[in-house]
Amino acid sequence: MAGTRLPSTRALASDLGIARGTVVEAYAQLEAEGYVDARRGAGTWVADVAVSTPARPPRDLRMVPPVRFSFNPGLPDLTAFPRAAWSGALRRGLRDAPSASLGYGDPRGRPELRDALAAYLARARGAVADPERIVVCAGVVHALSLLFRVLHEQGLRSVAMEDPCLLWHRRVVERAGPRVVPLPVDERGARTDLLDGTGAGAAVLTPAHQFPLGAVLKPERRAGAVGWARAERRLVIEDDYDAELRYDRQPVGVLQALDPDHVVLVGTTSKTLAPGLRLGWLLVPEALVEPLSNQRLFEDVHVPALEQIAFAELLASGGFERHVRRMRARYRARRDRLLRMLAKRAPEATPVGISAGLRVLLHLPRGAPSGEEIARLALDESIELFALAQCHHDGRPEPDGLVIGYAALPEHEFGSGLDALGDVLERMLSQRR
Repeated sequence: MAGTRLPSTRALASDLGIARGTVVEAYAQLEAEGYVDARRGAGTWVADVAVSTPARPPRDLRMVPPVRFSFNPGLPDLTAFPRAAWSGALRRGLRDAPSASLGYGDPRGRPELRDALAAYLARARGAVADPERIVVCAGVVHALSLLFRVLHEQGLRSVAMEDPCLLWHRRVVERAGPRVVPLPVDERGARTDLLDGTGAGAAVLTPAHQFPLGAVLKPERRAGAVGWARAERRLVIEDDYDAELRYDRQPVGVLQALDPDHVVLVGTTSKTLAPGLRLGWLLVPEALVEPLSNQRLFEDVHVPALEQIAFAELLASGGFERHVRRMRARYRARRDRLLRMLAKRAPEATPVGISAGLRVLLHLPRGAPSGEEIARLALDESIELFALAQCHHDGRPEPDGLVIGYAALPEHEFGSGLDALGDVLERMLSQRR
């Protein structure tokens, strides 16, 4: 947009992981072509240039226009991706990998990655991890789709899923075949004491950090989930999507360790590294290894070898855990800045679920506009927000709220994004006052 101030060359170079000279040269070229104005001592700004509008593409090919400030709760800071560490890991991995590793491989994934993942999951998450029981997938959505297509073929007809939960995951499970039954969640996590009444043969839970409420599943409910699964040879699917990013104490250990034969552990790099890698995994009971492997042969065969080789080396070298520690400190600082802004600009609202992950749930006061109304107004001002109602099976949360992600914005835009978000919240909540 004309008049928008661009980040400094130093900040942008840091965010992109490139030399500052490259950014300086790019800015100079844009200035020479008239797209930006450089004002000595005042920074660089987008110029007011008349640009012809191309013909609109067909509706089904049109992309959603990007927003200026995204508070998407499911995105990490993509500018913080460890480019140098990843490039080095890929280079070292390719140097040592046999040529055969670039051919068709095991549908479960590269053996060196499964070995490295098993060691990491045992060390960092307390899992009972056998490399032979790991299936590398293209992210959690693929993992859930693959798993529930296999389970549906084996006779599974209904699945209990937390209410609220991520809407997209619910749709993925339904599309695989089973019927989804809502399982209530409170401040102690999923109501696993109600599982017997659901009639479900499996349950999807987020024990370490419930999405979106942020609760940790309490010990008696963890035991209840495992006991329910053991009683009738049912399954618990543990979505362990962001447990490494905990700020108040060490991450809670995985439920899978209590019963590896009745709990499937699902993990991903989408929150710790980047969703574009399409890397995730299933750690499954032995009886599911062969059916899942066979299903892979009829779809994608396996995740691309180069990503597997690089991630295996990053895990084995300790580079992944070093990156997670750096990002944990950065995200905690951002969370604290967000909480200070909310206390000042939206004191009537209550933030919850703040101890881990990439987002805060903001409960709105009674009488305030709904989360969906606030999200629509924010989008008009190029701010992306996520309404809590999207997560509920019936779409009527009580209390209502917003799920505010604090990781997606680049570091140099976070302060401006907070100011813009504060303006929207203050204006909308003042209607109640």
